[in-house]
Order: sequence, then C-alpha cells, then structure tokens
Amino acid sequence: MKRELKTTMHCLFCTALFLFFLTGNSQAGIDGITGTTFALTVKTGRVNTPDGASLLLWGYANGNDPAQYPGPTLIVNQGETITITLSNELTVTGTGPAPNVSMVFPGHQATSSLSNPGVPGILANEARPGDSVTYTFTATHPGTYLYYSGTDPALQVEMGLLGAIIVRPSDGSSYAYNHPDTQFDREYLFLLSEMDPRIHEVVELDGAEGLAATDYLSNPFPVVWFINGRNAPDTLDQPGTGSLPNQPYNSAPLVHPGERLLMRVIGGGKDLHPFHHHGNHARIIARDGRLLESIPGAGPDLSHEVYTIQSVPGETVDAIFQWTGKGLNWDIYGTPEAGPQFVHDCTDGDADDYDDTTYEYCPDHGKKFPVILPDNLDLAFGGFYSGSPYFGNLGSLPPGEGGLNPFGGYAFMWHSHTEKELTNFDIFPGGLMTMLVIVPQGAPIP
Repeated sequence: MKRELKTTMHCLFCTALFLFFLTGNSQAGIDGITGTTFALTVKTGRVNTPDGASLLLWGYANGNDPAQYPGPTLIVNQGETITITLSNELTVTGTGPAPNVSMVFPGHQATSSLSNPGVPGILANEARPGDSVTYTFTATHPGTYLYYSGTDPALQVEMGLLGAIIVRPSDGSSYAYNHPDTQFDREYLFLLSEMDPRIHEVVELDGAEGLAATDYLSNPFPVVWFINGRNAPDTLDQPGTGSLPNQPYNSAPLVHPGERLLMRVIGGGKDLHPFHHHGNHARIIARDGRLLESIPGAGPDLSHEVYTIQSVPGETVDAIFQWTGKGLNWDIYGTPEAGPQFVHDCTDGDADDYDDTTYEYCPDHGKKFPVILPDNLDLAFGGFYSGSPYFGNLGSLPPGEGGLNPFGGYAFMWHSHTEKELTNFDIFPGGLMTMLVIVPQGAPIP
C-alpha cells in the first residue's frame, strides 16, 4: 500500500510540474492584499494535504472570504499608517467556549484603537468570540515581516493563525530596501511552517480543552511541512485553485538568466528549517526587516552568501538569488560540434562578460560539453528532459518521452535539507519542497 501511495505521489508531482510548464501557473510576484485599512476575520477551514489528510484550520480571512493558511499577505508602503480590524468568528467543538484571538506584529510598534480596544491579553489586546479589536501601526521600516496570534501562540499558530507583511520602501516596489543594491527583477515569498495532525484532530473532536490530557503541545511531532501553506507537489499548482480553497498561495519561482530574484523567507512555525536552494548561492541582505549595513545609508555591505538559508522560527530573511550559468565551464547554449541548430553569437557590448540579449557568460562561449552523451537508445528519459543538454534547446526524443519542458529550461529543486521534511506523513516526495525553473530570455513568465 505504501509503495502504491509513493507511486501516486510521484505521478502527482509530475502532473503538477506538467501543469506548471504548460500553463505558466507560476506567479512572478507575491499574492496578497494592498492598502492601509484591512478587515481580517478568524474562521475555521480545512488544510488539505497531498497524502489525503484534511486538517482543521483556524485561519485569518480577508473579510468575508474563506479562512486561509497562511493568512492574507498584507502589502503596504513605507510611512503609511496601517489599520487592521480583527473580528473573531471562530467556532469550536467540545464543552468550552471559542477562544479569544489576536494579532502581534514583530518589527512594528502596534497599538489598539481607543474606539475598539478589545480586551487585554498577555501579548496584545484580543477579540472575544463574536467581537473585534482594531490595531494600528506605522510601517516605518521596509522589509519582510511575520504576523501571528499572540493569544496562546503554541496552539493558535499551530492551528494556522499566522501570515506575512511586506513593507515596500520609499524607493519603489522594485527595491527591497532604500538602496540601489537591493533592486530586484522578481520576488517570491517562502513562508515555512509545519503541523502536527494529532493536535488538529483532538481540537476538532474534543475542543482545545481535550489537549490537556496529552503532551502534544509540549512535545509536538509534525509530519507535514509547508511552503506558503501548501505541501509539494501542491506548491507548484496554480494559485487560488478550487481544490485547495483555504490554501490560495503557491510557491513556484520562475526567472530568466541574469534576473535578480528576491527571496522573502519567513520561519512561521516552531521548528528550524534549512531551506536549500540549488542552482547558486543567495546573498542575504536583511534579517527581520533590517538591512545588513554597517552604517545607515551604506547599503547591504554586511551581506553574505549562503547555499542554505537557516530559517529560524519567527525570523525573516531577505536574500538575492541570481543564475547565469557562470562557473559551469561549458557553453550552455551549444557549440558547432553539437549541430548547426546550436550555433549562436555571444555579444558583450558593455564589457561585463555577459551577452546583452541572452545573458550568456561569454568567457564560456564555445566551450564544449564536457562529456560525450550516450545514444538515445542507451538513455532513460525523464519527463523534463528536453532532448538536449543545452539551455533553451529541444532535441529529438522517442515517442511518448519528455514533453514537460517546452522551453528547454533548467529546473532546480528548492527544499528543506532536513530529509524527513521532504515527505507528507512519510510519503515521498512532498513536504517543504518546490522547484525553481530558469527559462530562456523571451519565454513567458506571468
């Protein structure tokens, strides 16, 4: 049975990638809601996982919309005064009443409105069941931030009450911070989290008070791991898909060579997640919404490169990733020996070592592929082999083989480096995993 489930998961993963390539479901930006005034509501919902589970969710919703995991990403501008009214429409089973809920905003000095203060709580004023509370803060510093419930966070964050805030700098939406070295071409959010289904099952059957007879909160044992509220292969499905009504955000980064990709990585759960990004190093430019600079105005002069972002619970990291093929030491676009269809130019009009059109690394131009490929009759084909090892090229394939890579791109797995987090309840592949796809210049990116 387990082997059949693993085979099914593998097929689902291939199907998701197939849909990704053919329909362009990747988002070249970050889904969220904008403005200065927000009305959020706490409701129940369901988190669906690819192993067939459906877990009870307590989620933030945008007004009358369904609860979602994670909560709506709030995208605001530096210097704006932000007002958030949180209503509590949570319903629970068991003998106890629905709990109070709240929001805390690390990195911001939030206060409760005098006109709608809610009731006092340990970390923040709270909304009682059927009531609301209003918070205000000034978005003083640009960057990436986490928000979550400050009411019994051990339980309520586990149940799904968390989300992201992005503060755009005064310099504009193509900058992460107010410095030219933080400019980017595309950005993607990676909110990393985990769940222990036992907790959700007890709360659904017996209410939160049923947890008192267990050690689940003090000794959690997560078996499903998420990027933006989804497990692989669902991370690659389109955003807002009807099969995941409470999990609207996907995670499918797609870039052209040379483009600067801003990674906004958030540790949303209780565990550390080593987020490993194949393809190249990433340069960490900020943590917790603060630029890594030695003095104000210096820019990220204290930035550093990593091959795995150690995502710490509650911490946010902003990093710049760029891929060009430099360092491979062969011509990724092809050479005359590979056939006339691969002959091309490398024009470096401004002496920066890169072709002005393709962003090819010109010092590698004309260098032969380092091995002799076997004949097609001696190869086993994956669905994503384009028929050619050369970037942006398609080669001959046997009937029925390949077909999932129409642009001849290069795909790199981005995933947790804790191996068990690549599963959905022990079923591989899954969990905290997605794919970065590099596509040639001219290939469409939504």
